[in-house]
Amino acid sequence: MPRFAANLTTLYSEHAFLDRFAAASADGFEAVEYLFPYAYDPAELRRRLDDHGLRQVLFNAPPGDWDAGERGTAALPGREAETRSGIERALEYAAVVGSPRVHVMAGVAPAGTEPAALRDTYLANLAFAAERAAAVGVDVLIEPINGRDMPGYFLRRQAAAHAVVQEVGAPRLKVQLDLYHCQIVEGDLTTTLRRDLPTGRVGHLQIAGVPDRHEPDSGELSLGHLCAVIDESGFDGWIGCEYVPRAGTRAGLGWFTALRGLRGVHA
Repeated sequence: MPRFAANLTTLYSEHAFLDRFAAASADGFEAVEYLFPYAYDPAELRRRLDDHGLRQVLFNAPPGDWDAGERGTAALPGREAETRSGIERALEYAAVVGSPRVHVMAGVAPAGTEPAALRDTYLANLAFAAERAAAVGVDVLIEPINGRDMPGYFLRRQAAAHAVVQEVGAPRLKVQLDLYHCQIVEGDLTTTLRRDLPTGRVGHLQIAGVPDRHEPDSGELSLGHLCAVIDESGFDGWIGCEYVPRAGTRAGLGWFTALRGLRGVHA
């Protein structure tokens, strides 16, 4: 059955970040993810997880200067040392909070940079990340992201992500399939899920309503249908709820309550 993890960056923004763990647990979630943990001591994050019976299932490696518009550095030539230092830092956090996955962002392609140079840099950094992560039992994830929300992002399509994973050839390197981004860029979600989940190359799913990134039962997606397709595939990972509630988080959890009641879905 699908297992949903609360994304504490986008959900429960009505609470201070460290208080979101308690709120997610109170609403029935058993796992969490978020973008970046680095403003907090990892031991404090682990305490919040333990205090509320939660599992950490995903967070991102350092993305460069986020406030200045950077969205990762893994594909950016000349930023290799920073990228690899960030990967090491992410793995240190993962060891403390118990996260089995770290997402490494590719970055926005600088104007004038040759695509071949970007790809070569990306492959080399991902090979490094996967090797270091394998040593500590962590998966490295890469995620195609749509160009409407993140203009110029290097990795946009599912086929490109799977080609990178296959070329690097590291068992610990996997794809993070965000159904929101995939629907915007290429659609055909049912076929994508049936094609890609059985390969074993997808390590994590995320979901939000399309086109406005609100609750996943709104807009273009049929959540019940997609959950059934995921069930049929045998996927046993987590689905991150990376959406922006229209109102308060709890007020928008009707979809979650209904799925849990009707389908025995785990939080």
